[in-house]
Amino acid sequence: MSLLWIILAVIALRVLWRVAIKPWQAKRAASTKPRKPLSPWQRKWYTIWVFFSINIRRLFRDRLALFFTFLFPLIFLFVFGGINSGNKSVAFKVAIINESHSSFAKQFVSQLSQQKAFKVDKTVSTFAQANEKMSRSELDATIELPPNFGTVRPGQAAPSGNAVVHYTQNNQSAATTLTTVLQAEMQTINAKLVRSATPFTVTSKQNNARSLTSFDYAFTGLLGFSILGAGIFGPINVFPELKKMGILRRLHTTPLRVWQYFLSVMFGNAVSGLLSIAVMFAVAMSIFHLKVVGNYLELALFLAFSIIVILGIGLAIGGWAKNERQAAPLANIIVFPMMFLSGTFFPRFLMPHWLQNITTFMPLSPVIDGARLITAEGKHLTDIGSQLGIMAVWLVIVYAIAFRVFRWE
Repeated sequence: MSLLWIILAVIALRVLWRVAIKPWQAKRAASTKPRKPLSPWQRKWYTIWVFFSINIRRLFRDRLALFFTFLFPLIFLFVFGGINSGNKSVAFKVAIINESHSSFAKQFVSQLSQQKAFKVDKTVSTFAQANEKMSRSELDATIELPPNFGTVRPGQAAPSGNAVVHYTQNNQSAATTLTTVLQAEMQTINAKLVRSATPFTVTSKQNNARSLTSFDYAFTGLLGFSILGAGIFGPINVFPELKKMGILRRLHTTPLRVWQYFLSVMFGNAVSGLLSIAVMFAVAMSIFHLKVVGNYLELALFLAFSIIVILGIGLAIGGWAKNERQAAPLANIIVFPMMFLSGTFFPRFLMPHWLQNITTFMPLSPVIDGARLITAEGKHLTDIGSQLGIMAVWLVIVYAIAFRVFRWE
């Protein structure tokens, strides 16, 4: 199923290119209508548009770039989605050794096997088999029903008995929880057999607030991973190659300015990044049943701004490096700490408190936190001012560095 969705995504992208983008470019190129002379400011923006178009065409013509832009994040989505979006109900793997021949014991075993909280291994019939499976952690515990379980003792009007839970030393916590669950089951049975007063009770009440699931954290972390790839790995791979081929040196002899070139790259990466993220959202919503409770327009604006911020790091590294040997080590030094400390693969609340305070100010942390707040909690851009403030500071810092260290050759 996962492979099918990946193939369909590739086909959709190729169809989009052949049916919509390529015919539009051909029609536009064939147009012979006379145009009005452009003003100097319009010529500058037209230059940005030309290089933006070149970047988009380069993306759709490069199969390797298409793979890492669209399919590589989907692979991680299927992996982490399968891990974090499975059945969240607690189920104990148990074996039942029924030594009683009473009808009540048989009925109790039948009811226990039908409950979702218990996965009864019906292939186990002896303690030797049960102990062997518990030693390999194939079973959490073994429930023993003694010979007198479910029988009516002299002087009593209802059946009685004591179920014994056998467990190993390593499964003590699971056995304790299992014992508590079985006690609750016995109390329900006791209430049906013997009437007794219950002075103190416990009830539950839903507060109608949606809590975050592990998939919510995993998905927004993968959004950050996709933005990280689009913003950093793209420029550090393209810029050294263009320098090696002498293309940037030739562009330097034209009236093209650095800010124009940077803007064209920013727009191109923002569009390709948003397309990649849109594919991720489509797969997550259709397969893993992701629910987006925030505003889609605000989410798109935030993600586009996030791509531009992270792209500044890639522009600084790729613009400074003369070749791949310089770009790759520096990129790894910057990317891997952000990847593992910004909540990409696991939530930051699992980290020590002092480390959370430090990682809050990393460039990728407000991106992932803001995306989660909008996507899963329904926050608006006005509610995530702290994340936007940190991103704005990094925007100024990384682009100041990028303009400073950029080299045409």
